[in-house]
Amino acid sequence: MAGGPLEGVRVLDLTSVVVGPLCTQILGDYGADVVKIESGSGDIGRHLAGRGRSPGMSAKFLHLNRNKRSIVLDLKHAGGYAAMVRLLEQADVLLWNVRPASMTRLKLDYETVARINRRIVYCGMFGFGQDGCYRDKPAYDSIIQGVSGVAALHERVTGTPRYVPYVMADRTVGLIAVQMILMALFARTRTGEGQAIEVPMFENMANQVLTEHMYQATFDPPLGGFGDPRILDPENRPLPTSDGYICISANTDAQAFALFEAIGRPELKTDPRFATVAARFSNVKEYFAIRSEGLRARTTAQWLEILDRLDVPAAPYNRLESLPNDPHLRQVGLLKRTQHPSEGPLWTIGLPNKISSGARRDFRHAPRLGEHTVEVLREAGLEQSAIDQLIASGGAAAG
Repeated sequence: MAGGPLEGVRVLDLTSVVVGPLCTQILGDYGADVVKIESGSGDIGRHLAGRGRSPGMSAKFLHLNRNKRSIVLDLKHAGGYAAMVRLLEQADVLLWNVRPASMTRLKLDYETVARINRRIVYCGMFGFGQDGCYRDKPAYDSIIQGVSGVAALHERVTGTPRYVPYVMADRTVGLIAVQMILMALFARTRTGEGQAIEVPMFENMANQVLTEHMYQATFDPPLGGFGDPRILDPENRPLPTSDGYICISANTDAQAFALFEAIGRPELKTDPRFATVAARFSNVKEYFAIRSEGLRARTTAQWLEILDRLDVPAAPYNRLESLPNDPHLRQVGLLKRTQHPSEGPLWTIGLPNKISSGARRDFRHAPRLGEHTVEVLREAGLEQSAIDQLIASGGAAAG
């Protein structure tokens, strides 16, 4: 028994790289039985992010595909497609992240799948909504960051457009897909019917950017331009101390006034430019400049002690190399040293969230390509002789 709130939910995962695998890993972490259906070459994510100890087992793949079982099916092969139909009959969720036309060509469009299983939650993740002129465009994270305005936010701050240096769009949309799937499963408990879900990356990321930065253009006619000046100010960043950097945010009056005392500028508490939240927002450039200059006077450790005592939000500045050794992360046990059956010792990133009913108990490491083909097809009701014949004909493969 897997344990967790999603125990008993069967998910068929036709996704690759990041956006879909992140979604299905979260479902698997909390008990869902995730069957990762791969082609003969496997998820391209198996080969990204540098070499692993074994071919097709990259670091990124290991971090995005735990608690799944991998099977290899050729969905263009008659036998492979027939095996897929058997799996669909028993599934609760089908998740995919290719262009919709590809699913139609594979005879896996919603109308076809719903005829096989009317209770299935059918979730497609793709670049662009199907009612717009971009509907047939392929998309990756960098494409979506550019078209949705994320890269332009850097241009507003630094003068140079650039992507956020982690796959922000993929990861954001993957989390949104988890929400949509769980809502559909909840609705099914009331109606008994499945759902078709579309999760387009462009619209979701445009929503994220615009809710943050529509700003005064929200009003019609506009009361001003786009862009929250507090967030786009160049001094909205980790700030230099006498020996490094510190991360700080002082938004409320109590926090700002305590900061003014700490940097030796108590008179600013009654300065009309900084005496209220609204005033500091209107004069954010001056406020941030004063904050930046004041923090240069002491070391990071000194400021952390002072600001913690004053209850001003502040934290150390971590680089990639220091983050895994952050004392808080070590105490909560986010990273655990584990032993992978084929890849040997490695660091596994644990679950950041807790639920009182508990998460999955029977932890599974990221699977080798086709590791569970025979096991899953047996569960679907295929006899061993039929499985052997399917593999021999090229409709499936076992790792």
